[in-house]
Amino acid sequence: MTLRREAFLERVKERGEYGTAEEAERAARVVLALLGAHLVGEVRAQLAARLPEGFAQILLNPLQSAEPLSPERFVRATAAWIEGATEQTATWDVSAVLSIVADTAGEDLMGQILLQLPAGYDLLFGRPQST
Repeated sequence: MTLRREAFLERVKERGEYGTAEEAERAARVVLALLGAHLVGEVRAQLAARLPEGFAQILLNPLQSAEPLSPERFVRATAAWIEGATEQTATWDVSAVLSIVADTAGEDLMGQILLQLPAGYDLLFGRPQST
């Protein structure tokens, strides 16, 4: 089921405790652009199908990455793309957006997503995996 844009942004805004929808949208755009660079094929397409159209397009047309980023580097990259962000605020942004993405994806798709990402992303999605 695809979320409407307003509902998606409202969830990100609430989870991230942002003051405005614009702040939530800025975080969502950056995080989804970076995430899209790490997902391929049917997994990326399935996730995009569950996101509002504008955000799906961001996921499907990601920022380019020469190599998969570790969770720590993903957070640093997020901080670099959000004006005025620090690693601490970027961690908050990433967690707010990715936890809503995880809710939207569901357990089966999340399992497939995590298989495509370096170890440690489960924590960024708010879905710690047992070792």
